[in-house]
Amino acid sequence: MSTVTTPGRVTTSSGDRPRRRLDWRLRFAALSLIWGFSFLLIKVGTEGYAPFQVTLGRLVFGTAVLAAAMAVRRERLPRGARTWGHLAVAAFLLNALPFSLFAYAELTIPSTLAGICNATSPLWGMALSLVALSEDRPTRVRVAGLGLGFLGVLTVLGAWQGFHGLDAGGTALALLASLSYPVGWIYVRRTLAGTSHSHLSMTGAQLLLATVQLAVVTPLFTTLPTSLSAGPLLAIAALGALGTGLAVLLQYGLVAEVGPTTAQMVTYFIPVIATAAGVALLGESLTWSTPVGAVIVLIGAALTQARPKPRV
Repeated sequence: MSTVTTPGRVTTSSGDRPRRRLDWRLRFAALSLIWGFSFLLIKVGTEGYAPFQVTLGRLVFGTAVLAAAMAVRRERLPRGARTWGHLAVAAFLLNALPFSLFAYAELTIPSTLAGICNATSPLWGMALSLVALSEDRPTRVRVAGLGLGFLGVLTVLGAWQGFHGLDAGGTALALLASLSYPVGWIYVRRTLAGTSHSHLSMTGAQLLLATVQLAVVTPLFTTLPTSLSAGPLLAIAALGALGTGLAVLLQYGLVAEVGPTTAQMVTYFIPVIATAAGVALLGESLTWSTPVGAVIVLIGAALTQARPKPRV
């Protein structure tokens, strides 16, 4: 749900070309709002349905949007067993697993905290890339950003109070979901970078595979709801169609037009919007440590993305 380096649910391809569209700033704002409100929608969805059901519904609606976009652009799904095998792993790490973890986390933690935990993805990504990507070298600024970011996490969680009043299980699930994204990005970068297939084709296949994965798992751990709750169902539909389907299309357009560095800045608006939405619309409580810690997390995350200036 965040964009770091190359967007999280993106596979790289040189075949996509930017088209004449609505001003990128408006699309950037729309993407920030959509992803910021996604945590509120997850919370509403889990009020009527089991977390796996929320995730399955989200993936179904999101896949439907991408399938429609592929039909309009007359694009086909990628071919090759090897490609589909890598996409199955990517679908698990970037969609099925983190979406499910966030849904389970929000059973016990507020959507505001889930949105802030999501902002730790750049921190995890920087830490992992130092180990997994030989071309990604540390700098003093990036290491400082990593330390500052995790200091912000401790501030949000109220470490000096012994994490009093904090649901450790739910928070751990949200942080694990945030960790899953950079693990998936590194896997995609190692296995699918440079493919001749388009972003849309690859991601359409990825979401389809994630939907199949949840379709297998969900019946094993949940039972059919006795009644359909309209509000949570609408939240799930919006979460999938907007927060997964439309958001991916907006994301790719931004990357193609203004580049990944600018597009990834949406990451830093998501927790702000998620916090505002949770407090204003869901009545979630907010202590001083939450916004202060979130600011520290975002500053640290921004520093981890800093790249050294090329030597002349």
